[in-house]
Amino acid sequence: MKIKSTIYKSMLCGALAFVGLQGANAQEKIFRAAGTPHQPKVEVSWNRYYTYEGVVDIMQKIAKAYPNLAKVESIGKSYEGRDIMLITVSDFATGNPDRKPAMYIDGNIHSNEIQGTEMALYTAWYLTESFKDVEFIKELLKEKTFYIVPTINPDARNNYMNEPNTASSPRSGMIVLDNDGDGEAGEDRFDDLDGDNHITMMIRKDPNGRFIKDPNDPRRLVPVAPGQKGEYEMLGQEGIDNDGDGYVNEDGIGYYDPNRDWGWKWQPDYIQRGAYKYPFSLPENRAVMEFVMKHPNIAGGQSYHNSGGMLLRGPGAEEDLATYNRDDVRIYDALGRKGEELIPGYRYLVVYKDLYSVFGGELDWFYGGRGIYTFSNELWTSYLMYNENKGRDAQYDFDKDLLFGDAFVPFKSYNHPQFGEIEIGGFKKNFGRAHPGFLLESDAHRNMAFTIYHAYHTPRLSVQSVEEKDLGGGLKEITAIIENDRLMPTHSSQDLKYKIERPDYVSISGVKVVTGMIVENEDFNRVSEQKNNPEKMQVANIPGNSIVKVRWIVSGNAKYSITVDSAKGGLATWSK
Repeated sequence: MKIKSTIYKSMLCGALAFVGLQGANAQEKIFRAAGTPHQPKVEVSWNRYYTYEGVVDIMQKIAKAYPNLAKVESIGKSYEGRDIMLITVSDFATGNPDRKPAMYIDGNIHSNEIQGTEMALYTAWYLTESFKDVEFIKELLKEKTFYIVPTINPDARNNYMNEPNTASSPRSGMIVLDNDGDGEAGEDRFDDLDGDNHITMMIRKDPNGRFIKDPNDPRRLVPVAPGQKGEYEMLGQEGIDNDGDGYVNEDGIGYYDPNRDWGWKWQPDYIQRGAYKYPFSLPENRAVMEFVMKHPNIAGGQSYHNSGGMLLRGPGAEEDLATYNRDDVRIYDALGRKGEELIPGYRYLVVYKDLYSVFGGELDWFYGGRGIYTFSNELWTSYLMYNENKGRDAQYDFDKDLLFGDAFVPFKSYNHPQFGEIEIGGFKKNFGRAHPGFLLESDAHRNMAFTIYHAYHTPRLSVQSVEEKDLGGGLKEITAIIENDRLMPTHSSQDLKYKIERPDYVSISGVKVVTGMIVENEDFNRVSEQKNNPEKMQVANIPGNSIVKVRWIVSGNAKYSITVDSAKGGLATWSK
């Protein structure tokens, strides 16, 4: 017995040692894929969608894993009292993140447009996880800051995910309104007849109906030819007429539209359908507005919506066309066309010209009200299904060929209390507007690359050179050339027009300044003198890919320093 016991113990120890060896070497058996963080500290699956609680958990894990690169804070409360969480990403060791040129990113302003949250969150994850290994990201975070609010509509996000809904509703927030005008709010909301958490379609057999089931694909109802009798009629969305007015599901959550609530060219509901009480009447939008107002270093903005595969810029309405002048449109065009290269199947478009009119939109407030170059990406396009445009019915083939039927609820019989014997079925709420899981990470990476390109081209300032000229009598002339080697100026045209942000300052210290001036034309010696406080020269703008010359007449031979201080361009220093 002792011999057997000894053998068993030896075998057990050997097995445990083998398992331990396998575990110890598991990470060593990973071959690194280019462009993907290797052995991340925060393991996240980017082929799925996260509830509000899941999103906050990931944000907190990122901040805990990378305390020198990320911090998480609440910028306000939602209608139902949830924290609207923001994650700041920058290299904190290289300066105050609030003094670096910044990129603001948010998503999920509309509750059913969920994947913007994952796109924004992926950006925070990728930047922090790649900082150690990717030199470009390291340099980017030394110079720039990213303010990321993955979801600015957390209440409705959770409602969309956890409650029965369609792919297109609810669209707004959690304020329940009387949409049908019968004096009762929310009494005729969605009824999930089969309990699958999806609101699909109801059909009923009818010898005089206008539809038949496609003989080749019974999931599809197709109209019959004129003069022929069909077999089915469509009854609309799954549900019950709870208030007896003859309509189903017409009095749901939030008839208002949070993207009609912003304080630029706002119009009331009878003009702009979906507007609420007044600009920033919704607490979620108001929280974002207040954060942006407190952070003048935000030079670029990105909001994520769905769907259609579009990179949108303003204006939202033709009435606002004059706001976007030629110089700023050139910058938008350069960024937007690069975006088309980075994200196949997406198109760079102008809202009012290529889509429809929008008043009080977030996109226009960011640019019109704050002078921030901002895009709104409409995520997901049917092009991604087959990497070509195959028409309206591609979703049926895609579900069959690549999702193996997972996106569709097969039609089944149901005894409806009002319609009698019917069939219910159709596409689930997680398909049609939202990415299928296996395409989510790829599109997240490409959209992130677009925002990184945008952030890269926010201003980068430096004192390119300093020249001295002896004038005699103890005086000398000092000329500093201030360079901005990125695409975007320190002040957009809209910013300059309305004087939204303070001027840029170029200061000299360590010498006594007699006078200071901006050199407007070196060849003709044309300058603009600043008589008051010439030690701190005010510069209206430092254009993109350009220079500004500042000149002082000074006395004294001491060492001196020159500092450039720009709200959107950050800080730059030079010392003799």
